[in-house]
Amino acid sequence: MTALTLPVVPLEGGLSQYFREVWRFPVLDVEEEYMLAQRWREHGDMDAAHELVTSHLRLVAKIAMGYRGYGLPLADLVSEGNIGLMKAVKKFEPERGFRLSTYAMWWIRAAITEYVLRSWSMVKMGTVAAQKKLFFSLRKVKGRLNILDNGELAPEQAARLAKALDVSESEVIDMNRRLVGHDVSLNAPLSEDGAVEFQDTLVDTKPTPESQAADGEELTYRRGLLKRALAVLPARERHILTERRLNDDPVTLEQLGQVYGISRERVRQLEVRAFEKVQKAIMADAAEGAAG
Repeated sequence: MTALTLPVVPLEGGLSQYFREVWRFPVLDVEEEYMLAQRWREHGDMDAAHELVTSHLRLVAKIAMGYRGYGLPLADLVSEGNIGLMKAVKKFEPERGFRLSTYAMWWIRAAITEYVLRSWSMVKMGTVAAQKKLFFSLRKVKGRLNILDNGELAPEQAARLAKALDVSESEVIDMNRRLVGHDVSLNAPLSEDGAVEFQDTLVDTKPTPESQAADGEELTYRRGLLKRALAVLPARERHILTERRLNDDPVTLEQLGQVYGISRERVRQLEVRAFEKVQKAIMADAAEGAAG
């Protein structure tokens, strides 16, 4: 799949031309898609693989647009999504009866989500699910509550968001500061009468250099444990576990069953088995490291 030549994703300023280019690739009908997939799987036909990938580049672009609010270049999001698409084409089995777009969207989203989280460097073992959910939900809830995404939250805004997300106000404020990512005036008013300014709420909570170094080492160590544990899983089990346990918006058993052409109960069994394997692998790896 590395031999494929795709349209180059340019810097942000040239994306409009890239989008026009990928929208020119024709959409395949069911028969065309099936025949191309068979040629790729049975004969390694790179031209067939190229047609499958390019016909779905517009899908990557649409999905990537949904991740624009995290302060990362759209060009990078598209590039990561294209990698996920190529992995999907490589593993696509047309005889299972579902379309490539249905199968590929999970690989595309997984690739982009992993890139976003990797770029923010904020997920810690033990609070992964909660932090990831807050990370990907805060912007949506702010929009639903008509809270402008323009700086530090007012106390009443933080309280509304905390209630809607079922988290503490401090968690909302901290995550919002990560997401906003731009300067806020120290004299920005936080109340309608102007009596409270942004600088009045500032508290020095920065950890010491020693604790920062320790936290960094622990984060790297725990990420390594998880990465190595996931690597021992077969591709299908790893994908199911990632979609069910490591995504902010878990995929349903029915949806994964459709992807793999198996029952929801079989998906559940594979998820449980994969989780147990990962637990054992992490414990064994940690024990070995402690012994060494």
